[in-house]
Amino acid sequence: MYKFVVVTDHDRASGFRLAGVEVLEAGTMDEARKVIPPLLYKDDIGIVAVNEEYMLSLDEKLMDRIEKMHRPLIIPIPSKSKEVDRRTYIERLLRKAIGYNIVLKR
Repeated sequence: MYKFVVVTDHDRASGFRLAGVEVLEAGTMDEARKVIPPLLYKDDIGIVAVNEEYMLSLDEKLMDRIEKMHRPLIIPIPSKSKEVDRRTYIERLLRKAIGYNIVLKR
């Protein structure tokens, strides 16, 4: 059976632990960038949920690898703040889907 792992900040970690999920805390985006890559190579992990802010901070090469992988499935946890630039994430998804970089403007 595969494990469900969450990479999140200290504020949200307790709630996931109460739900019985394995949690890896990352206080900063730099810490998250160090914690996430090793999880991609573990055979016993099926799903990794990551704070949306942390997902957006990952480099392009790692994001390409994540998007091509079948397991573990990496899913973003929606941000609790409105400061996250969702356009960057949407642009990346569009580029993957259609093969062109489309810039979204307000």
